[in-house]
Amino acid sequence: MGEAPVAVVTGGNRGIGREVCRQLAALGHDVVLTARDPARAEAVAAELGVDHHRLDVTHDGSVAALAGYLGERYGRLDVLVNNAAIHYDTWQRASSADLRVVREAMETNFYGPWRVVLALLPLLRSSRRARVVNVSSEGGSLASMGGGTPAYSTSKAALNALTLVLAGELREVLVNAVCPGWVATDMGGHGGRPVEDGAAGVVWAATLPDGGPTGGFFRDGKRVPW
Repeated sequence: MGEAPVAVVTGGNRGIGREVCRQLAALGHDVVLTARDPARAEAVAAELGVDHHRLDVTHDGSVAALAGYLGERYGRLDVLVNNAAIHYDTWQRASSADLRVVREAMETNFYGPWRVVLALLPLLRSSRRARVVNVSSEGGSLASMGGGTPAYSTSKAALNALTLVLAGELREVLVNAVCPGWVATDMGGHGGRPVEDGAAGVVWAATLPDGGPTGGFFRDGKRVPW
Protein backbone atom coordinates (compact mmCIF):
# COMPACT_ATOMS: atom_id res chain seq x y z
CA MET A 1 0.00 0.00 0.00
CA GLY A 2 1.14 3.56 -0.75
CA GLU A 3 1.42 6.45 1.62
CA ALA A 4 -1.76 8.09 2.82
CA PRO A 5 -2.70 11.25 0.89
CA VAL A 6 -1.90 14.47 2.75
CA ALA A 7 -4.72 17.02 2.89
CA VAL A 8 -4.85 20.58 4.22
CA VAL A 9 -8.19 22.21 5.02
CA THR A 10 -8.32 25.93 5.76
CA GLY A 11 -10.94 27.12 8.22
CA GLY A 12 -11.20 23.56 9.47
CA ASN A 13 -12.29 24.25 13.03
CA ARG A 14 -16.04 24.47 12.37
CA GLY A 15 -18.86 24.00 9.91
CA ILE A 16 -18.10 22.64 6.48
CA GLY A 17 -14.35 22.73 7.04
CA ARG A 18 -14.59 20.59 10.14
CA GLU A 19 -16.79 18.06 8.38
CA VAL A 20 -14.49 17.94 5.36
CA CYS A 21 -11.63 17.13 7.74
CA ARG A 22 -13.70 14.36 9.31
CA GLN A 23 -14.70 12.83 5.99
CA LEU A 24 -11.22 12.97 4.49
CA ALA A 25 -9.75 11.37 7.62
CA ALA A 26 -12.36 8.61 7.39
CA LEU A 27 -11.20 7.96 3.81
CA GLY A 28 -7.63 7.47 5.04
CA HIS A 29 -6.09 10.89 4.42
CA ASP A 30 -3.50 12.43 6.70
CA VAL A 31 -5.45 15.62 7.42
CA VAL A 32 -3.93 18.88 8.61
CA LEU A 33 -6.73 21.00 10.08
CA THR A 34 -5.92 24.70 10.04
CA ALA A 35 -7.56 27.67 11.74
CA ARG A 36 -6.65 31.19 12.90
CA ASP A 37 -7.12 30.27 16.57
CA PRO A 38 -4.42 27.72 17.45
CA ALA A 39 -6.20 26.55 20.59
CA ARG A 40 -9.39 25.92 18.67
CA ALA A 41 -7.49 24.14 15.90
CA GLU A 42 -5.80 21.90 18.45
CA ALA A 43 -9.04 21.11 20.27
CA VAL A 44 -11.04 20.21 17.16
CA ALA A 45 -8.14 18.25 15.67
CA ALA A 46 -7.94 16.21 18.88
CA GLU A 47 -11.65 15.42 18.61
CA LEU A 48 -11.21 14.25 15.03
CA GLY A 49 -7.85 12.53 15.50
CA VAL A 50 -6.07 14.63 12.86
CA ASP A 51 -3.05 16.90 12.65
CA HIS A 52 -3.36 20.67 12.99
CA HIS A 53 -1.55 23.94 12.42
CA ARG A 54 -2.35 27.59 12.92
CA LEU A 55 -3.14 29.46 9.72
CA ASP A 56 -4.30 32.99 9.02
CA VAL A 57 -4.77 33.10 5.25
CA THR A 58 -4.47 36.90 5.25
CA HIS A 59 -0.85 36.92 6.50
CA ASP A 60 2.14 35.89 4.42
CA GLY A 61 4.14 34.82 7.47
CA SER A 62 1.42 32.49 8.72
CA VAL A 63 1.07 30.87 5.31
CA ALA A 64 4.85 30.50 5.00
CA ALA A 65 4.99 28.84 8.42
CA LEU A 66 2.41 26.29 7.31
CA ALA A 67 4.37 25.58 4.14
CA GLY A 68 7.52 25.03 6.19
CA TYR A 69 5.74 22.67 8.55
CA LEU A 70 4.22 20.62 5.73
CA GLY A 71 7.51 20.40 3.90
CA GLU A 72 9.39 19.22 6.97
CA ARG A 73 6.79 16.76 8.20
CA TYR A 74 5.25 15.39 5.00
CA GLY A 75 7.38 16.53 2.08
CA ARG A 76 4.39 16.94 -0.21
CA LEU A 77 0.74 17.93 -0.35
CA ASP A 78 -1.94 15.97 -2.20
CA VAL A 79 -5.11 17.91 -1.39
CA LEU A 80 -5.70 21.59 -0.60
CA VAL A 81 -9.20 22.65 0.38
CA ASN A 82 -9.52 26.43 0.46
CA ASN A 83 -12.51 26.70 2.77
CA ALA A 84 -11.82 29.69 5.06
CA ALA A 85 -14.28 32.52 4.40
CA ILE A 86 -15.89 35.49 6.13
CA HIS A 87 -18.65 38.09 5.75
CA TYR A 88 -21.88 36.62 4.45
CA ASP A 89 -23.07 40.22 4.47
CA THR A 90 -26.86 39.97 4.33
CA TRP A 91 -27.06 43.34 6.12
CA GLN A 92 -25.78 45.45 3.24
CA ARG A 93 -26.36 46.26 -0.43
CA ALA A 94 -23.86 47.04 -3.18
CA SER A 95 -25.45 50.44 -3.68
CA SER A 96 -24.64 51.45 -0.10
CA ALA A 97 -21.85 49.04 0.86
CA ASP A 98 -19.16 49.60 3.44
CA LEU A 99 -16.07 49.02 1.32
CA ARG A 100 -14.04 48.16 4.40
CA VAL A 101 -16.20 45.06 4.74
CA VAL A 102 -15.73 44.30 1.04
CA ARG A 103 -11.95 44.59 1.36
CA GLU A 104 -11.94 42.30 4.38
CA ALA A 105 -13.99 39.73 2.49
CA MET A 106 -11.68 39.91 -0.51
CA GLU A 107 -8.61 39.51 1.68
CA THR A 108 -9.87 36.26 3.21
CA ASN A 109 -12.14 34.83 0.50
CA PHE A 110 -10.07 35.66 -2.58
CA TYR A 111 -6.52 36.76 -1.81
CA GLY A 112 -6.35 34.20 1.00
CA PRO A 113 -6.81 31.13 -1.22
CA TRP A 114 -4.49 32.64 -3.82
CA ARG A 115 -1.84 33.29 -1.17
CA VAL A 116 -2.13 29.72 0.12
CA VAL A 117 -1.88 28.20 -3.37
CA LEU A 118 1.23 30.24 -4.13
CA ALA A 119 2.94 29.09 -0.93
CA LEU A 120 1.93 25.44 -1.18
CA LEU A 121 2.31 24.93 -4.93
CA PRO A 122 5.83 23.44 -4.67
CA LEU A 123 4.43 20.81 -2.28
CA LEU A 124 1.43 20.16 -4.54
CA ARG A 125 3.82 19.64 -7.44
CA SER A 126 5.60 16.99 -5.37
CA SER A 127 2.38 14.96 -5.38
CA ARG A 128 1.46 12.51 -8.11
CA ARG A 129 -2.24 13.30 -7.63
CA ALA A 130 -2.66 16.89 -6.53
CA ARG A 131 -6.12 18.36 -6.07
CA VAL A 132 -7.14 21.94 -5.18
CA VAL A 133 -10.73 22.62 -4.15
CA ASN A 134 -11.92 26.19 -3.76
CA VAL A 135 -15.06 26.22 -1.63
CA SER A 136 -17.24 28.74 -3.41
CA SER A 137 -20.94 29.55 -3.57
CA GLU A 138 -23.65 29.86 -6.19
CA GLY A 139 -23.85 33.39 -4.80
CA GLY A 140 -20.69 33.98 -6.83
CA SER A 141 -22.21 32.69 -10.06
CA LEU A 142 -22.64 35.48 -12.62
CA ALA A 143 -25.39 33.41 -14.23
CA SER A 144 -27.64 33.71 -11.17
CA MET A 145 -26.24 36.68 -9.26
CA GLY A 146 -28.66 39.35 -8.08
CA GLY A 147 -28.74 41.96 -5.35
CA GLY A 148 -27.53 41.46 -1.79
CA THR A 149 -24.49 40.08 0.04
CA PRO A 150 -22.16 42.20 -2.12
CA ALA A 151 -18.89 41.50 -0.31
CA TYR A 152 -19.47 37.77 -0.16
CA SER A 153 -20.83 37.39 -3.69
CA THR A 154 -18.14 39.44 -5.43
CA SER A 155 -15.36 37.72 -3.49
CA LYS A 156 -16.69 34.31 -4.47
CA ALA A 157 -17.03 35.40 -8.11
CA ALA A 158 -13.37 36.41 -7.98
CA LEU A 159 -12.49 33.03 -6.45
CA ASN A 160 -14.30 31.33 -9.32
CA ALA A 161 -12.21 33.32 -11.80
CA LEU A 162 -9.04 32.31 -9.97
CA THR A 163 -10.15 28.68 -10.21
CA LEU A 164 -10.37 28.92 -13.99
CA VAL A 165 -7.02 30.68 -14.36
CA LEU A 166 -5.20 28.20 -12.12
CA ALA A 167 -6.79 25.21 -13.85
CA GLY A 168 -5.68 26.60 -17.18
CA GLU A 169 -2.09 26.91 -16.00
CA LEU A 170 -1.62 23.91 -13.69
CA ARG A 171 -2.15 20.95 -15.93
CA GLU A 172 -0.59 18.64 -13.34
CA VAL A 173 -3.12 19.70 -10.66
CA LEU A 174 -6.90 19.33 -10.80
CA VAL A 175 -8.38 22.66 -9.65
CA ASN A 176 -12.12 23.02 -9.14
CA ALA A 177 -14.63 25.23 -7.35
CA VAL A 178 -17.43 23.66 -5.30
CA CYS A 179 -20.66 25.15 -4.03
CA PRO A 180 -21.72 23.16 -0.96
CA GLY A 181 -25.23 24.61 -1.14
CA TRP A 182 -27.11 26.30 1.67
CA VAL A 183 -25.78 24.45 4.70
CA ALA A 184 -26.84 24.75 8.33
CA THR A 185 -23.65 26.28 9.79
CA ASP A 186 -22.73 29.36 11.80
CA MET A 187 -22.41 31.27 8.53
CA GLY A 188 -25.33 29.70 6.68
CA GLY A 189 -27.76 29.83 9.58
CA HIS A 190 -30.58 27.47 10.44
CA GLY A 191 -32.76 25.74 7.88
CA GLY A 192 -30.06 24.63 5.46
CA ARG A 193 -29.11 21.12 4.41
CA PRO A 194 -27.05 18.93 6.76
CA VAL A 195 -23.40 19.89 6.89
CA GLU A 196 -22.48 16.29 5.99
CA ASP A 197 -24.17 16.69 2.61
CA GLY A 198 -22.51 20.01 1.82
CA ALA A 199 -19.09 18.69 2.78
CA ALA A 200 -19.53 15.55 0.68
CA GLY A 201 -19.43 17.58 -2.54
CA VAL A 202 -16.15 19.14 -1.45
CA VAL A 203 -14.70 15.74 -0.61
CA TRP A 204 -15.84 14.45 -4.01
CA ALA A 205 -13.72 17.11 -5.72
CA ALA A 206 -10.81 16.49 -3.35
CA THR A 207 -10.73 12.80 -4.25
CA LEU A 208 -11.29 12.94 -8.02
CA PRO A 209 -9.60 10.14 -9.96
CA ASP A 210 -6.84 10.81 -12.45
CA GLY A 211 -8.34 12.25 -15.59
CA GLY A 212 -11.14 13.86 -13.60
CA PRO A 213 -12.47 17.32 -14.42
CA THR A 214 -10.50 20.48 -13.82
CA GLY A 215 -11.56 24.10 -14.10
CA GLY A 216 -15.15 23.26 -13.18
CA PHE A 217 -17.79 24.62 -10.81
CA PHE A 218 -19.77 21.88 -9.06
CA ARG A 219 -22.41 21.17 -6.45
CA ASP A 220 -22.96 17.54 -5.40
CA GLY A 221 -20.74 16.45 -8.28
CA LYS A 222 -22.88 18.23 -10.90
CA ARG A 223 -21.84 21.33 -12.81
CA VAL A 224 -23.10 24.75 -11.76
CA PRO A 225 -23.23 27.64 -14.30
CA TRP A 226 -20.42 30.15 -13.86
